[in-house]
Amino acid sequence: MRTIPRLAGLALLSLTFGSASAAAAAEDLAALVDKGKAIATAADCMACHTAPKTGKSFAGGYGIVSPLGTIYSSNITPSKAFGIGDYSEEDFERAVRKGIKKDGAHLYPAMPYDAYGAISDQDMQALYAYFMHGVQPVEEAPENATQLPFPFNIRFSMTAWNLLFADRSPFVPDTSKSDEINRGAYLAGALGHCASCHAPRNLLMGQSADAALTGGFVGPWYAPNITSDPISGIGAWNEADLVQYFRTGHLDSKAQAAGGMAEAVQNSLQHLPENDLKALAAYLKSTPPVRDPMDKKAAHDFGARASDEPSIRGLFPPNAHESLKTGAELYSGYCASCHQPDGAGSTNQAYPSLFRNTATGARNPANLVATILYGVEREVGGQEILMPGFGNQSYVTPLTDGQVADIANYVLTRFGNPDAKVAPDDVATARKGGPMPFLATVQPYIVPAMVAAGLIVILIIAVIAMSRTARRKDAASAM
Repeated sequence: MRTIPRLAGLALLSLTFGSASAAAAAEDLAALVDKGKAIATAADCMACHTAPKTGKSFAGGYGIVSPLGTIYSSNITPSKAFGIGDYSEEDFERAVRKGIKKDGAHLYPAMPYDAYGAISDQDMQALYAYFMHGVQPVEEAPENATQLPFPFNIRFSMTAWNLLFADRSPFVPDTSKSDEINRGAYLAGALGHCASCHAPRNLLMGQSADAALTGGFVGPWYAPNITSDPISGIGAWNEADLVQYFRTGHLDSKAQAAGGMAEAVQNSLQHLPENDLKALAAYLKSTPPVRDPMDKKAAHDFGARASDEPSIRGLFPPNAHESLKTGAELYSGYCASCHQPDGAGSTNQAYPSLFRNTATGARNPANLVATILYGVEREVGGQEILMPGFGNQSYVTPLTDGQVADIANYVLTRFGNPDAKVAPDDVATARKGGPMPFLATVQPYIVPAMVAAGLIVILIIAVIAMSRTARRKDAASAM
């Protein structure tokens, strides 16, 4: 028999309304908690509020690496001492929709409250019930706390950012669209917060409203265009393709989920009901197509089977050291055992083909580089999919920036988009966490600029004071 922790007030209900009324209230709460759990799953709360591998559910401590510094998620269990146990429903709603904690402190938009503002009132009520009554309290604080550099550590500055980029009201269905497409729009825009990753960011790191779902960088990874355009987006995918990808993170001859998308599949999408996945697919297929004029062919249409193995076999004796010099040799030594010498991957595609693959066919090769550096890891249907990374953290063999660039360029030329090129500097950028946005670029100069501005103000005041003193002396001597 299922039990719900922390069902506060049932004893009082029993005394006031009798056991039948209390039982009915418990059933209503149980149904609300179940609904809230489904909403939390669709909103992917688990991914960010649970530390990988060893973390307790929703206890926080997950490090969200951003260009401004690492932001650690908070404990959102119903612990009164360390979590949100003393939050009223109004407090909870304000945190989720506005990014403001009970004590008035501002959250950073790594928590996508700019999207969650569109969550309906009914779903917000269910979400609150789930976190208060369906989640076990964890009576401990996360091991790490967010410590961003000045001025980003001044959380009050988020007030202005919120006015510009986080003023959303609950979702209103479009009466000209079907119920399925409206459901998909709600899942993509409010709960799934797809645009948080799949949209470019402006100078202040707000979402570019006129370019939603057209793609953007998320650290070293690039979340691609997912509008309905058949070349730049997912227009050439049918709805069954999309549903399979959402459910498994893998689609033969098209794509594999890695990075943040792998987390979304693992913690959220694979657990959604089939109707929701179909609604999400229908909505994405209905979005206005947006094409990058530089894209001439869909990323999954590039490449073919090819092998240079015969030309490099036997060039070096078995005991030779550091003999892997070229991209072909590095590929043979580090990649071919899984992806096969001809790039076709394994028969069951557990190790995917490197041709007809969006990571190798995209004009922007960022995801290929990130995959080599950071690997792929996701758990779907109880089965773990793993490719080891070859970055600094590698437990196989760390590769240099030049080696990663050589492998990437070989793969692009042989199996993918030959027009895409990778330089060692591109690998170094990915290794550091991806392209630096404007705010992160200017951060080191903010304090010196403030000091210089202060000195200039002091100098101006001093000059004015000296000028006034001189005028007084001149006036006094003239009398």
